[in-house]
Amino acid sequence: MNFQPVLDEIVATLRPQFGAAGTVARYIPALARVPAERFGIALRTCEGAEACAGDAAVPFSIQSISKLFTLTVAMRNMGDDLWQRIGREPSGNPFNSLVQLESEQGKPRNPFINAGAIAVADRLLSLSGPGAGHGAGSDGKAKADLLALMSDLAGEPIGYDDEVAASEAATGFRNVALANFMKSFGKLDNDVAAVLDMYFHQCALRMSCVQLARAASFLCRDGEHPAEGRQEVTTARQARRINALMLTCGTYDAAGDVAFSIGLPCKSGVGGGIVAVVPDKLTLCVWSPPLDATGNSLLGLKALELFVARTGLSVF
Repeated sequence: MNFQPVLDEIVATLRPQFGAAGTVARYIPALARVPAERFGIALRTCEGAEACAGDAAVPFSIQSISKLFTLTVAMRNMGDDLWQRIGREPSGNPFNSLVQLESEQGKPRNPFINAGAIAVADRLLSLSGPGAGHGAGSDGKAKADLLALMSDLAGEPIGYDDEVAASEAATGFRNVALANFMKSFGKLDNDVAAVLDMYFHQCALRMSCVQLARAASFLCRDGEHPAEGRQEVTTARQARRINALMLTCGTYDAAGDVAFSIGLPCKSGVGGGIVAVVPDKLTLCVWSPPLDATGNSLLGLKALELFVARTGLSVF
């Protein structure tokens, strides 16, 4: 299938709505200044063909989409041991909720809510070696390793947006509360300040739709690296499990509705990006900053619905 006309049509269809509805994530000051009318969409097939439209080459703060990649690192290095401290069930609560941690003894419901991603960040610090996470700012190796992975998957240099990371650190009071709460239950091994520094930086990764569609394409290739002949990113089994978690938990407490209306594994972020996977076919990334009430890109979800309707591609 030639996907370029499909993406062009989606942009043309949604253009009158660019910036007209939804709300940019204003609780992170650096994100509040992003133009609401931005819209980009890109895809990469299993065979390496790419198509894009709109602002697909403009980098943005990927925010919670980063949880997909930190989970990947943790799973391939820890295997099933990772799940001793993190669940795999939908939360049914907002992504930054403290409610369930009290009754569930500090164990996050899944790795895609904020508490779960903070727990994964703690695991990455421990994997970085002795003493890696025992002081604020001492998580340099874990951050460098994540940056190297993202650059390798995207096929070009990827960087952190230091302004966004600083903005998150200055205003992320609920994330600080989540981390300290888990620490009080003995569910974090490393220094809270170091864990949060890692978490805030992963959310501050800057990537475009084109780069994200490319970087996530191992998930439609049974774990194989986007570049032919390279070592696999994950096993086929791990790739299937990541896709399963994306479908059930990847769009906050709207995951059931997204599965119903779109039918693809998705991971969203409050920067307005959404990555979607069609196993054995392609990966897709859409970006539109204004969010709906659940924290997902309003036009991003509409674009994915249009894509599925026009192509017939779905896991169901």
